[in-house]
Amino acid sequence: MPHFSMENESVKSEQSGRSRRSRSHNNNGGNGGGSVNNGYHRDRTRHSHRSNSHSKSKSNRSSDLNPYQTTVNMTGEEGRDGQEIIEVQILPQDDNWGENTTAVTGNTSEQSISMEDINNAWHREMNETGFGFKCRRYLESIFSFLLGFGAFFSPVAMVVMPHMGFFPSAFDHPELTQTVRTQLLACGSECKGLLISISVRLLLLAIGLWALFMRRSAATMPRIFLYRAVVLLLVTLSTFAYWLFYIVQVTNGAKIVVETGGDAVDYKSLVAYATNLVDTLLFIHYIAVVLLELRHNQPMYYVKIIRSPDGVSRSYTLGQLSIQRAAVWVLQRYYVDFPIYNPYLERIPISKSQRNKITTSFKYYEVDGVNNSQQQSQSRAVLAANARRRDSSHNERFYEEHEYERRVKKRRARLITAAEEAFTHVKRIHNEPAPAVPLDPHEAAQAVFPSMARALQKYLRVTRQQPRHTFESILKHLAHCLKHDLSPRAFLEPYLTEAPVMQSEKERRWVQSWSLICDELVSRPVAGDVTFQLIQNDVSLMVSIHKLPHFNIAEEVVDPKSNKFVLKLNSETSV
Repeated sequence: MPHFSMENESVKSEQSGRSRRSRSHNNNGGNGGGSVNNGYHRDRTRHSHRSNSHSKSKSNRSSDLNPYQTTVNMTGEEGRDGQEIIEVQILPQDDNWGENTTAVTGNTSEQSISMEDINNAWHREMNETGFGFKCRRYLESIFSFLLGFGAFFSPVAMVVMPHMGFFPSAFDHPELTQTVRTQLLACGSECKGLLISISVRLLLLAIGLWALFMRRSAATMPRIFLYRAVVLLLVTLSTFAYWLFYIVQVTNGAKIVVETGGDAVDYKSLVAYATNLVDTLLFIHYIAVVLLELRHNQPMYYVKIIRSPDGVSRSYTLGQLSIQRAAVWVLQRYYVDFPIYNPYLERIPISKSQRNKITTSFKYYEVDGVNNSQQQSQSRAVLAANARRRDSSHNERFYEEHEYERRVKKRRARLITAAEEAFTHVKRIHNEPAPAVPLDPHEAAQAVFPSMARALQKYLRVTRQQPRHTFESILKHLAHCLKHDLSPRAFLEPYLTEAPVMQSEKERRWVQSWSLICDELVSRPVAGDVTFQLIQNDVSLMVSIHKLPHFNIAEEVVDPKSNKFVLKLNSETSV
């Protein structure tokens, strides 16, 4: 999962940012459609420039492409380099499959970038990779580690320091006899049992600290994590209090013995004191487990997540969390449950025949050389035609969606058929003579891919997935499927299924920055009818939280005598 970086922004500033993004999106909205994949997508914008050299390029392609089909046989044996061996057989094939599998293209649309967009992009990059972000991300972890390290080794230091001579005024006082000094530092059987108890408890505490705290933080939150701060405060106060009483007892023990003749602080009492500190740390760790890991497991709220602009929604149950932690929880569900957002499908692509029908449906009027009455009548006719067209817009949308679904199903069927036919040409050889030249999985993918490239290209074009899948990534995925003997549908799964969000390579960044907008303080716990918004570029998640109702369940006893029935018969009943 990526690391989430959230910023708590005001509504005014975020709305202004969204308005700027909407203006830039309207200005550059057509630019994304001009970008197609390297390797097998045709550059339509260069068609006019290449019209003169079409026959020459076609002859070159026909000379380069072998008018035969390659059958690839994969063998389980290993070659000299330790790789799998694949063999190829040449079979006759149609000459026209390679006509639409060329062109290295780029984004040829013209666009203008303002200084404001450049500054926003630079500011966003600095927020993700700058020193301030790294400081906020690692400062809390470093502070928690240092505090936990000091508290964990405090009992060990309390036990070891008297034997290392750190308190000479207590155990090496000149008025104390040698016998008294030996008795103070002596450790009998009971003392040794306490030392073993301290060792075992410290081992258990170390395992608990490793399981609870020694892991990468999931998010950098804008406000302080209240429960974690409470746990760190308890550790700090307990460690400071124990060290204070420890130093006071050790330093004043010798004075009490010399001046008043009272009992001295011996080594056994110090070991028992260190044991009490370990017990206190274990209880604090138990409180940390309850507050940080167990308290929010019980469902208490209903969460509705709506993504804008495509309107995809999901519903979940949520426990007792703060608003910022709830935002992190929502993002974790978003990246694994929501489908990939495709901005190029905001407007349903229509076919050329429908586009011509829409273009020819307009009526043109000649307004030059006519009188005012004729011009007014023509204007009324134009307005009436526009009104009729506006009234029938829902019908056009219905037929456009129906036609688009039909085209997608048609392209999908063709793609599945082409992939199944291509995979039938591949056979793995197990300890048998190879009738052709063996190939590795990548070379086999390069040989098999042209037979399905046209169908895959058309399907990606109609579903607007060209920007997500490059030629190299498709070949790599095909080689991986051939290496592990996957089926054709397993190969087509990334292209036929657009979920989850983490499936997209563009979303697999190490840090994902989101902006959190809420009317309440984000460090407060969630409550009923609380809403907040998460924004990243053109995608926004609207989260609504509602409290689950209290369920009143009453037991109802059914009398067994009531389970008797009477059959009603009439003239029309057939028994």
